[in-house]
Amino acid sequence: MAIPTKSLTSRRIIVGVSGSIAAYKAVLLVRLLVKAGAEVRVIMTPSATEFVSTLTFSTLSKHEVLTSVISEAGWNNHVELGLWADAYVVAPATANTLAKLANGICDTMLAAVYLSARCPVMFAPAMDVDMWHHPSTQANIKRLESYGNAIIPVGEGELASGLSGAGRLAEPETVVEAIIQKLKETDAAQGKVLAGKTVLLTAGPTHEPLDPVRFIGNHSSGKMGLAITAALLQKGARVELILGPASAKPAEHPNLTVTHVKTAQQMYDASVALWPTMDAGIMTAAVADYRPQTAVDQKIKKDGDELSLTLVKNPDIAAALGKVKQAHQRLIGFALETNDGKKYALGKMQRKNFDAIVLNLHTAEATAFGGDTNQVTILKNNGEELPFQRMTKVMVAQEVVGVLVALG
Repeated sequence: MAIPTKSLTSRRIIVGVSGSIAAYKAVLLVRLLVKAGAEVRVIMTPSATEFVSTLTFSTLSKHEVLTSVISEAGWNNHVELGLWADAYVVAPATANTLAKLANGICDTMLAAVYLSARCPVMFAPAMDVDMWHHPSTQANIKRLESYGNAIIPVGEGELASGLSGAGRLAEPETVVEAIIQKLKETDAAQGKVLAGKTVLLTAGPTHEPLDPVRFIGNHSSGKMGLAITAALLQKGARVELILGPASAKPAEHPNLTVTHVKTAQQMYDASVALWPTMDAGIMTAAVADYRPQTAVDQKIKKDGDELSLTLVKNPDIAAALGKVKQAHQRLIGFALETNDGKKYALGKMQRKNFDAIVLNLHTAEATAFGGDTNQVTILKNNGEELPFQRMTKVMVAQEVVGVLVALG
């Protein structure tokens, strides 16, 4: 069974390993999850370390393996880890571990994280055939399912005891497929259609220094970009926000990373570095087209009636990304125009290899800088045109993200 490439990109998965000879299969499970693009953290019960070393799992996951709430490094925050994950799978889940978790017994790090988890939790049981069929084990399975947890069916075959029957840990590929399916179901139920996608977003103005106290800039507040950031997060995306010196500030969110920049060159460098690993980009920043050829290190004194400046062109961020855009990547741009808006926007979309462009035809009434409303037309590269009446930037953001979703 082949696991689709990048099927778990940007997903955060906790693998809990309890004490069973089947723990060796968890090694392959972690390897498959990492290969599918997931970020994996491993928690082991003390007895599990008798079967597989923590070094094995830490090498594969590239993270420290936790075995206790208290370690030499200090207190391990089980609540924080429980909130971090998109999914938590216990594999193998022994009869002992199932019994403890079904009854809320918290004597291991694995159990503490389970009781703190707000994500889907899945159990892949592993035990001997008689233990599996025992009424107490089956009662514990039913209780765990009644809490909303998922049970990955056991396999059948030869067991460690020499007996044959039900109780084998599901194959690692089967566990990964179950995780992928569970995440899809959860995303659909929560309307998180962009879950697993990472979007690069530029927002705010850039400031191009003349001297230590003056700069060339514009009136962009960054509100449009932050509204789109919020809409993307609402749909389950992870967002890499590159934010210029805007007056508006983003709210903290576990799926949001903010890189603060001031100049167009800094925004360019950050965008180009991140773009190869992104699924999409939305370019809302009001980037200065030109910068002073020379920024002096002392304040320019008023001397004479005129001041001459030599300006040089800034790098074109959107064009650079569009030039190297891969088949799976989507790129949406913004165009603020004062006249012949559609003509200029269509030309810009073609030159910069956009999949769609959001046209603002600037008027004082509808699109004043720093305001809370906007009036836009979204143009797609397939010729489709979506005109909108004046509405809040929050509503515009929903429409833009809707276009991104439709682009696939």
